[in-house]
Amino acid sequence: MALENDIQAPDFDLPNQFGEHIRLSEFRGVKPVALVFFPLAFSSTCTTELCQLRDNIGLFQDHRVELIGISVDSKATLRSFAEAEGYEFNLLADFWPHGEVAKEYGVFLEHKGFANRATFLIDIDGVIQEQFVTAPGQARDMADYRASLDALVPVAV
Repeated sequence: MALENDIQAPDFDLPNQFGEHIRLSEFRGVKPVALVFFPLAFSSTCTTELCQLRDNIGLFQDHRVELIGISVDSKATLRSFAEAEGYEFNLLADFWPHGEVAKEYGVFLEHKGFANRATFLIDIDGVIQEQFVTAPGQARDMADYRASLDALVPVAV
């Protein structure tokens, strides 16, 4: 079961598509984070979803929210995926131990070996304020992101 709102988001340290280590706690006191779990790079629904995020990156920038994707893929696979699709946000490899961060957030699907589609909006203090999880195979809606971002932090002027 996915983590609930109003609790401290579990910290983690994972490599991005360039091999740089990203710690969630580095954003505390700096900016909110949209943590977007997705099953697998290059799969059709994941590609469509992440392309929507790419095409709407201004929404996250306007709210001063760091957008971070995370999957069980390797950093090399995520780098190829990001280059192929033009993603300019961090994609983190929850590769080894396999799915450990997804498990901490309660969204790892043991029988499939990857994370469900789940989004956690984490405030500047590191507390989960909004979260939404879709049924396996079901894409997330950009309207959910807009509503959650508006609830999390007002648009920067």
